[in-house]
Amino acid sequence: MNDQTQITPIMKQPTPPSNPRLESWKTFFKKLRKNRAAMVGGILILFFIFVAIIGPFLAPFDPTTQNQMNKLVGPSSEHWFGTDHQGRDIFSRLIHGMSITLFIGFTSVIIGAFFGVFLGLVSGYYGKRVDAVIMRSMDVLLAFPGILLALAIVSVLGGNLTNVIIAVGIFAIPSFARIVRGSVLSVKKLEYVDAVKALGASDVRIIFKHILPNVMSPIIVQATLYMAAAILTASGLSFLGMGAQPPTPEWGAMLSAGRSYMFDAPHVAFFPGIAIVIVVLAFNIFGDGLRDALDPKMKN
Repeated sequence: MNDQTQITPIMKQPTPPSNPRLESWKTFFKKLRKNRAAMVGGILILFFIFVAIIGPFLAPFDPTTQNQMNKLVGPSSEHWFGTDHQGRDIFSRLIHGMSITLFIGFTSVIIGAFFGVFLGLVSGYYGKRVDAVIMRSMDVLLAFPGILLALAIVSVLGGNLTNVIIAVGIFAIPSFARIVRGSVLSVKKLEYVDAVKALGASDVRIIFKHILPNVMSPIIVQATLYMAAAILTASGLSFLGMGAQPPTPEWGAMLSAGRSYMFDAPHVAFFPGIAIVIVVLAFNIFGDGLRDALDPKMKN
């Protein structure tokens, strides 16, 4: 009689549950990588931030040192972008101006997002009279064109970088408030919000722990896109003489100084102008890519 060997089947190990948040981030980056324009914009933004941090230590010349014997010199091996009407190296001034430009953009967006998101959350959640008062106030601000509103605020406060940041930040508040309000109105109708209310959670906990995380996508997109508008508005104010004052190497002020030499030395205005265009374009195309990647209706 032959012995029969009994084979015990190997049980498969249970697959550990996937992390929904991790999966959502993987899906987001997968969508973002497919958008080549957005990737180029993101790489450019990282490069600009790197230059803003490291560039001032590597600039070949001091951005404010004048050399009257070497003014309006065209691009050369010594001065890559030439010199301006005061003999200052334009390349060095652009590098130093990068940190100023990004600082204005990031700070003004933070100010606008902080107050705008708060007002949007309160307006959308409570509704009724609170909503009416906040939204009518935002409508008043939106009634003014952005650059005119910022110009009026700077005219009252005075022309300097701090007041430019405040003005551009105030200009951003209505946009953030309206976008967040619209998102809150749709999110607060969901069942999980009613469930949290039934458990006795306070309004503050519901707003900031359960509603705010679910409306972050439009906030991130708006912040990225508004960076371009903030930089453009700040440069416009400096171009009009209401922003950074000489000899600060701010791009808008450099462009304003170079317009007097458009025919004799076009490089003085060309390089600050093209720098503004590239930075604004990078934030715009990256913001468009973020919007597509964060939209759940878009296909993978």
